[in-house]
Amino acid sequence: MRLCELRQKEVINICTCASLGCVVDVEFNPDDGCINALIVPGGSRFSSFWGHDSEIIIPWRCICQIGKDIILVEIPADKCHARQR
Repeated sequence: MRLCELRQKEVINICTCASLGCVVDVEFNPDDGCINALIVPGGSRFSSFWGHDSEIIIPWRCICQIGKDIILVEIPADKCHARQR
């Protein structure tokens, strides 16, 4: 699967049944090339319509299933936080 295919999938947290958005990037280990996490946008910027000022990092171990249209992840609500860019 290519990154462009991952970017078209909506990420759903099965703990909260909430949509987290669509994948915008991946974090990978440059030493072995393995993907460490998926990145989805956090809250919207108030002053700019070009992007987001935070992002949600979803560790690869939290991914339950990657389907045709969605990615199911399991992250407890208290662990699902956006980090500032």
